Amino acid sequence: MPWARVRVLRYDGVKRETGRRLNIVKDRTFDGPIPKVVDGAKAMISEQLRDFQFLGEDGLFKEVPEYPEFSWFEGMFNAITYRNYGYSGDYIRISIFDDRMGIQSPGKLPNLVTVENMRHTRWSRNPVIARTLIEFGWVRELNEGVGRIYDEIRDLFLDPPEFTEPNNASVMLTLKNNIETRAKRQKENLRDRVSNDLYGTLSEYEREALQYVFGRGRANVAGLANHMGRSVKVARKTLKSLVDKGLLVWHGTSTNDPSQYYTLR
Repeated sequence: MPWARVRVLRYDGVKRETGRRLNIVKDRTFDGPIPKVVDGAKAMISEQLRDFQFLGEDGLFKEVPEYPEFSWFEGMFNAITYRNYGYSGDYIRISIFDDRMGIQSPGKLPNLVTVENMRHTRWSRNPVIARTLIEFGWVRELNEGVGRIYDEIRDLFLDPPEFTEPNNASVMLTLKNNIETRAKRQKENLRDRVSNDLYGTLSEYEREALQYVFGRGRANVAGLANHMGRSVKVARKTLKSLVDKGLLVWHGTSTNDPSQYYTLR
């Protein structure tokens, strides 16, 4: 069953672009035995998600994940366990954007299950797969997974998860982060680290690049160029200018080093 696979895509931005503005920055497909698919997809998703820091009321910095791990891991598992494997022309897609993650699996919800009652109603479309995953200890088949997704999302003060059936041909779980609030706080924190006089001398490109590095912790030329929608030459010139102004630090062994990157000073 070559269509029994999981494809994970990481996009730069909040929507899919095409043609010259294609914004896919990571794209991997996982197939083979289910345990290998799960391990591979989980590792890649973990690498692509961010942790955010905030200053707690006790004066100490705390770190919170972009999404609770259980929420997206359970969503991926549900897709693998309950998808319609009779759809041979499609596969499971996990799309990661700056503001959300979408987990889409082929086929409508099974039997009596609907978007409205799925938190309380269970029906196993693929009982052999479900039973096998129970033996692995990954699924409990107690119909608690969806409810716990809602609970864990709520505990991080994120918007509730959304289950939909696009085109009545698939099931989509959408998890949203609070990137807008975090971005606003990041800008405020960034302004605290750069003097007003110096910040006022920065170009539009330099400000965007500085915010990009601040939000991600590090950046390379290709990633910034893709984010800005500009050429590699413009991105490289912008980063070098920020190094010259003492705001960024370059890391690398030579100008041709493929792993070179920039961080905040």
